[in-house]
Amino acid sequence: MGDVKESGEMNTSERLVGIIYDEKMCKHHTPDGDYHPENPNRIRVIWNKLLANNIPQRCVVLKGKEAEDKYLTAVHSENHVNLIRNISSKQFDSRRNRIASKLNSIYFNEGSSEAAYLAAGSVMELAERIAKGDLNSGAAIVRPPGHHAEYDEAMGFCLFNNVAVAASFLLDERPELGVKKILIVDWDVHHGNGTQKTFWNDSRVLFFSVHRHEFGSFYPGNDDGFYTMIGEGPGTGYNINVPWGACKMWGMQIILLFGITS
Repeated sequence: MGDVKESGEMNTSERLVGIIYDEKMCKHHTPDGDYHPENPNRIRVIWNKLLANNIPQRCVVLKGKEAEDKYLTAVHSENHVNLIRNISSKQFDSRRNRIASKLNSIYFNEGSSEAAYLAAGSVMELAERIAKGDLNSGAAIVRPPGHHAEYDEAMGFCLFNNVAVAASFLLDERPELGVKKILIVDWDVHHGNGTQKTFWNDSRVLFFSVHRHEFGSFYPGNDDGFYTMIGEGPGTGYNINVPWGACKMWGMQIILLFGITS
Protein backbone atom coordinates (compact mmCIF):
# COMPACT_ATOMS: atom_id res chain seq x y z
CA MET A 1 0.00 0.00 0.00
CA GLY A 2 2.73 2.44 -0.85
CA ASP A 3 4.05 4.32 2.18
CA VAL A 4 0.82 4.05 4.14
CA LYS A 5 0.57 1.88 7.23
CA GLU A 6 -2.60 -0.08 7.76
CA SER A 7 -4.38 1.24 10.83
CA GLY A 8 -5.80 -1.15 13.37
CA GLU A 9 -6.38 1.45 16.07
CA MET A 10 -7.71 4.91 15.43
CA ASN A 11 -8.01 8.28 17.07
CA THR A 12 -11.76 8.74 16.69
CA SER A 13 -11.48 12.45 17.43
CA GLU A 14 -9.48 13.00 14.25
CA ARG A 15 -9.64 10.04 11.86
CA LEU A 16 -13.20 9.05 11.05
CA VAL A 17 -12.97 8.15 7.36
CA GLY A 18 -11.95 4.62 6.46
CA ILE A 19 -10.36 3.34 3.26
CA ILE A 20 -9.85 -0.25 2.16
CA TYR A 21 -7.55 -1.16 -0.71
CA ASP A 22 -5.64 -4.37 -1.35
CA GLU A 23 -3.25 -4.85 -4.26
CA LYS A 24 -4.14 -8.55 -4.35
CA MET A 25 -7.40 -7.60 -6.03
CA CYS A 26 -5.29 -6.59 -9.03
CA LYS A 27 -4.37 -10.24 -9.60
CA HIS A 28 -7.74 -10.61 -11.32
CA HIS A 29 -7.14 -9.80 -14.99
CA THR A 30 -7.71 -11.24 -18.44
CA PRO A 31 -6.01 -14.63 -18.83
CA ASP A 32 -4.25 -13.59 -22.04
CA GLY A 33 -3.21 -10.15 -20.81
CA ASP A 34 -5.30 -8.37 -23.44
CA TYR A 35 -6.89 -5.02 -22.63
CA HIS A 36 -10.29 -5.12 -20.95
CA PRO A 37 -12.30 -2.19 -19.54
CA GLU A 38 -12.50 -3.95 -16.16
CA ASN A 39 -8.78 -4.17 -15.42
CA PRO A 40 -6.43 -3.69 -12.43
CA ASN A 41 -5.81 -0.03 -13.28
CA ARG A 42 -9.41 0.72 -12.39
CA ILE A 43 -8.49 0.67 -8.72
CA ARG A 44 -4.74 1.30 -8.98
CA VAL A 45 -5.34 4.72 -10.53
CA ILE A 46 -7.73 5.64 -7.71
CA TRP A 47 -5.31 4.50 -5.02
CA ASN A 48 -2.32 6.24 -6.59
CA LYS A 49 -4.28 9.46 -6.95
CA LEU A 50 -5.20 9.31 -3.26
CA LEU A 51 -1.57 8.64 -2.34
CA ALA A 52 -0.37 11.56 -4.45
CA ASN A 53 -2.65 13.86 -2.48
CA ASN A 54 -1.80 12.37 0.93
CA ILE A 55 -5.40 11.32 1.49
CA PRO A 56 -4.72 7.90 3.10
CA GLN A 57 -2.50 9.54 5.72
CA ARG A 58 -5.57 11.47 6.87
CA CYS A 59 -7.79 8.39 7.01
CA VAL A 60 -8.00 5.00 8.68
CA VAL A 61 -6.56 2.48 6.23
CA LEU A 62 -8.11 -0.93 6.85
CA LYS A 63 -6.76 -4.31 5.83
CA GLY A 64 -8.53 -6.16 3.04
CA LYS A 65 -10.52 -9.10 4.35
CA GLU A 66 -11.91 -12.13 2.55
CA ALA A 67 -15.61 -12.91 2.89
CA GLU A 68 -16.75 -16.17 4.44
CA ASP A 69 -18.90 -18.55 2.42
CA LYS A 70 -21.71 -18.50 5.00
CA TYR A 71 -22.24 -14.79 4.33
CA LEU A 72 -21.90 -15.08 0.56
CA THR A 73 -24.60 -17.77 0.44
CA ALA A 74 -27.07 -15.31 1.96
CA VAL A 75 -27.06 -13.63 -1.46
CA HIS A 76 -25.74 -16.30 -3.84
CA SER A 77 -26.42 -19.99 -4.38
CA GLU A 78 -24.00 -22.57 -3.01
CA ASN A 79 -23.21 -23.65 -6.57
CA HIS A 80 -22.23 -20.11 -7.51
CA VAL A 81 -20.08 -19.62 -4.42
CA ASN A 82 -18.37 -22.96 -5.02
CA LEU A 83 -17.61 -21.99 -8.61
CA ILE A 84 -16.04 -18.65 -7.70
CA ARG A 85 -14.09 -20.22 -4.81
CA ASN A 86 -12.56 -22.90 -7.04
CA ILE A 87 -12.35 -21.26 -10.47
CA SER A 88 -8.73 -20.16 -9.93
CA SER A 89 -7.51 -23.58 -8.78
CA LYS A 90 -5.43 -25.90 -10.95
CA GLN A 91 -8.35 -28.27 -11.46
CA PHE A 92 -10.00 -25.56 -13.57
CA ASP A 93 -6.93 -24.66 -15.66
CA SER A 94 -8.15 -26.56 -18.72
CA ARG A 95 -11.76 -25.37 -18.60
CA ARG A 96 -11.64 -21.94 -16.97
CA ASN A 97 -11.93 -20.04 -20.26
CA ARG A 98 -14.69 -22.31 -21.51
CA ILE A 99 -16.77 -21.67 -18.40
CA ALA A 100 -16.24 -17.91 -18.72
CA SER A 101 -17.31 -17.99 -22.38
CA LYS A 102 -20.70 -19.35 -21.36
CA LEU A 103 -21.31 -16.42 -19.03
CA ASN A 104 -22.27 -12.86 -19.90
CA SER A 105 -19.20 -10.56 -20.08
CA ILE A 106 -17.00 -12.50 -17.65
CA TYR A 107 -13.36 -13.59 -17.60
CA PHE A 108 -11.44 -15.69 -15.07
CA ASN A 109 -7.77 -16.25 -14.26
CA GLU A 110 -5.65 -17.64 -11.43
CA GLY A 111 -6.26 -14.54 -9.31
CA SER A 112 -10.02 -14.23 -9.73
CA SER A 113 -11.09 -16.23 -6.67
CA GLU A 114 -8.94 -14.33 -4.20
CA ALA A 115 -9.91 -10.97 -5.69
CA ALA A 116 -13.64 -11.77 -5.55
CA TYR A 117 -13.48 -12.89 -1.92
CA LEU A 118 -11.44 -9.82 -0.98
CA ALA A 119 -13.82 -7.44 -2.76
CA ALA A 120 -16.91 -8.77 -0.99
CA GLY A 121 -15.20 -9.16 2.37
CA SER A 122 -13.64 -5.70 2.29
CA VAL A 123 -17.00 -4.03 1.65
CA MET A 124 -18.44 -6.05 4.54
CA GLU A 125 -15.57 -5.04 6.83
CA LEU A 126 -15.89 -1.34 6.06
CA ALA A 127 -19.69 -1.39 6.41
CA GLU A 128 -19.46 -3.13 9.78
CA ARG A 129 -16.87 -0.66 11.11
CA ILE A 130 -19.12 2.24 10.12
CA ALA A 131 -22.21 0.59 11.63
CA LYS A 132 -20.30 0.00 14.89
CA GLY A 133 -19.43 3.69 15.07
CA ASP A 134 -15.70 3.22 14.62
CA LEU A 135 -15.92 5.35 11.48
CA ASN A 136 -18.26 8.04 10.20
CA SER A 137 -17.84 7.05 6.56
CA GLY A 138 -15.52 5.23 4.21
CA ALA A 139 -14.61 4.11 0.72
CA ALA A 140 -13.97 0.54 -0.37
CA ILE A 141 -11.70 0.61 -3.42
CA VAL A 142 -12.39 -2.88 -4.67
CA ARG A 143 -12.71 -5.04 -7.74
CA PRO A 144 -14.15 -7.07 -9.35
CA PRO A 145 -17.32 -4.98 -9.15
CA GLY A 146 -20.59 -6.48 -8.00
CA HIS A 147 -23.94 -4.97 -8.91
CA HIS A 148 -24.63 -7.20 -11.94
CA ALA A 149 -23.92 -10.47 -10.10
CA GLU A 150 -27.15 -12.39 -9.51
CA TYR A 151 -28.13 -15.24 -7.20
CA ASP A 152 -26.72 -17.98 -9.39
CA GLU A 153 -24.73 -16.15 -12.04
CA ALA A 154 -21.67 -13.98 -12.52
CA MET A 155 -22.19 -11.40 -15.25
CA GLY A 156 -21.19 -7.94 -16.42
CA PHE A 157 -17.63 -8.18 -14.99
CA CYS A 158 -19.15 -8.97 -11.56
CA LEU A 159 -18.45 -12.18 -9.60
CA PHE A 160 -20.01 -11.57 -6.16
CA ASN A 161 -22.53 -8.82 -5.42
CA ASN A 162 -20.32 -7.01 -2.92
CA VAL A 163 -22.81 -4.35 -1.77
CA ALA A 164 -25.70 -6.81 -1.48
CA VAL A 165 -23.55 -9.18 0.59
CA ALA A 166 -22.55 -6.34 2.93
CA ALA A 167 -26.13 -5.10 3.32
CA SER A 168 -27.44 -8.60 4.01
CA PHE A 169 -24.65 -9.14 6.53
CA LEU A 170 -25.52 -6.03 8.54
CA LEU A 171 -29.27 -6.70 8.51
CA ASP A 172 -29.23 -10.43 9.23
CA GLU A 173 -25.95 -11.21 10.99
CA ARG A 174 -25.30 -8.13 13.13
CA PRO A 175 -28.66 -7.29 14.80
CA GLU A 176 -26.81 -5.92 17.82
CA LEU A 177 -25.65 -2.99 15.68
CA GLY A 178 -29.24 -1.81 15.28
CA VAL A 179 -29.22 -1.43 11.50
CA LYS A 180 -32.88 -1.63 10.46
CA LYS A 181 -32.93 0.11 7.07
CA ILE A 182 -30.35 0.53 4.32
CA LEU A 183 -30.34 2.83 1.29
CA ILE A 184 -28.28 1.67 -1.69
CA VAL A 185 -27.65 4.41 -4.27
CA ASP A 186 -26.28 3.05 -7.55
CA TRP A 187 -25.12 5.68 -10.06
CA ASP A 188 -23.13 3.45 -12.39
CA VAL A 189 -24.06 4.00 -16.04
CA HIS A 190 -25.48 0.46 -16.09
CA HIS A 191 -28.47 -0.76 -14.12
CA GLY A 192 -27.66 -2.80 -11.01
CA ASN A 193 -29.85 -5.76 -11.92
CA GLY A 194 -28.29 -8.12 -9.40
CA THR A 195 -28.74 -5.78 -6.44
CA GLN A 196 -32.33 -5.07 -7.47
CA LYS A 197 -33.21 -8.75 -7.60
CA THR A 198 -31.57 -9.46 -4.25
CA PHE A 199 -33.83 -7.03 -2.39
CA TRP A 200 -36.88 -7.14 -4.68
CA ASN A 201 -39.18 -8.31 -1.86
CA ASP A 202 -37.33 -6.69 1.04
CA SER A 203 -38.68 -3.51 2.63
CA ARG A 204 -35.53 -3.10 4.71
CA VAL A 205 -33.50 -2.05 1.68
CA LEU A 206 -34.36 0.87 -0.60
CA PHE A 207 -32.52 0.40 -3.88
CA PHE A 208 -32.18 3.59 -5.95
CA SER A 209 -30.55 3.27 -9.37
CA VAL A 210 -29.91 5.96 -11.96
CA HIS A 211 -28.62 4.50 -15.20
CA ARG A 212 -28.56 4.63 -18.97
CA HIS A 213 -31.40 2.44 -20.20
CA GLU A 214 -32.47 3.33 -23.74
CA PHE A 215 -35.74 1.40 -23.36
CA GLY A 216 -33.89 -1.77 -22.43
CA SER A 217 -31.35 -1.77 -25.26
CA PHE A 218 -28.39 -0.70 -23.08
CA TYR A 219 -26.58 -3.30 -20.94
CA PRO A 220 -27.78 -5.46 -19.23
CA GLY A 221 -30.33 -5.19 -22.02
CA ASN A 222 -33.73 -5.90 -20.47
CA ASP A 223 -36.66 -4.17 -18.80
CA ASP A 224 -35.41 -4.67 -15.24
CA GLY A 225 -34.16 -1.09 -15.10
CA PHE A 226 -37.44 0.51 -16.20
CA TYR A 227 -39.18 2.96 -13.85
CA THR A 228 -42.17 0.64 -13.44
CA MET A 229 -39.99 -1.90 -11.61
CA ILE A 230 -40.80 -0.92 -8.03
CA GLY A 231 -40.46 -4.17 -6.09
CA GLU A 232 -43.03 -6.74 -5.02
CA GLY A 233 -44.76 -7.86 -1.84
CA PRO A 234 -43.19 -6.22 1.22
CA GLY A 235 -40.64 -4.64 -1.11
CA THR A 236 -43.21 -2.73 -3.17
CA GLY A 237 -42.10 0.88 -3.42
CA TYR A 238 -38.59 0.12 -2.20
CA ASN A 239 -37.06 -0.15 -5.66
CA ILE A 240 -36.63 3.09 -7.59
CA ASN A 241 -35.19 3.25 -11.09
CA VAL A 242 -34.31 6.45 -12.95
CA PRO A 243 -33.71 5.21 -16.53
CA TRP A 244 -32.18 7.61 -19.04
CA GLY A 245 -31.70 7.56 -22.77
CA ALA A 246 -28.42 7.92 -24.65
CA CYS A 247 -26.17 10.58 -23.14
CA LYS A 248 -22.70 11.95 -23.84
CA MET A 249 -22.29 13.81 -20.55
CA TRP A 250 -23.05 11.19 -17.90
CA GLY A 251 -21.03 12.93 -15.20
CA MET A 252 -22.85 16.22 -15.72
CA GLN A 253 -26.24 14.51 -15.59
CA ILE A 254 -25.32 12.87 -12.29
CA ILE A 255 -24.22 16.23 -10.89
CA LEU A 256 -27.52 17.81 -11.92
CA LEU A 257 -29.60 14.91 -10.59
CA PHE A 258 -28.10 15.02 -7.12
CA GLY A 259 -27.80 18.80 -7.00
CA ILE A 260 -24.05 18.68 -6.37
CA THR A 261 -22.44 22.11 -6.10
CA SER A 262 -18.80 23.07 -5.75
